[in-house]
Amino acid sequence: MNVRAEPPASVEALKAQVGKEIGVSAWHEITQGMIDRFAEVTDDPQFIHIDPVRAKAETEFGGTIAHGFLTLSLLSVFGREAVPPIAGRKHGINYGFDRVRFMAPVKSGARVRGRFTLKQVTERAGNLVQFRFAVSVEIEGSPKPALIADWLTLAVLE
Repeated sequence: MNVRAEPPASVEALKAQVGKEIGVSAWHEITQGMIDRFAEVTDDPQFIHIDPVRAKAETEFGGTIAHGFLTLSLLSVFGREAVPPIAGRKHGINYGFDRVRFMAPVKSGARVRGRFTLKQVTERAGNLVQFRFAVSVEIEGSPKPALIADWLTLAVLE
């Protein structure tokens, strides 16, 4: 479900937006509970993520940090909030990434948001349209983003 209020945009209207920032999501807090659940699901219990006392004592972060892949996985919710809905879209498919760079750690308790620039719209065979987004996940109050990526998605049209 897209949470943006505007009506769906046609593929042609979106093509006219190539090269432009098309949306910014709301801020989302990264809680220690989220980090702990992600560690459990991915079987990645490294202390820098799940042990606040040890992470404060033994790392330069001053406490626990989110897994980079947790931050990356939030692009789905950020996209629902920031990217205009597509007219005639039945569903979407995550097609992958051409580039992902983790630029700065996200500390437990920090707030992050996604910023989306539409780089390319490509109509493919059948009822598929491929979108390439330059995405940046900002950390509130930080001059450096948590991550930058080129994200590819497919829209399956009716």
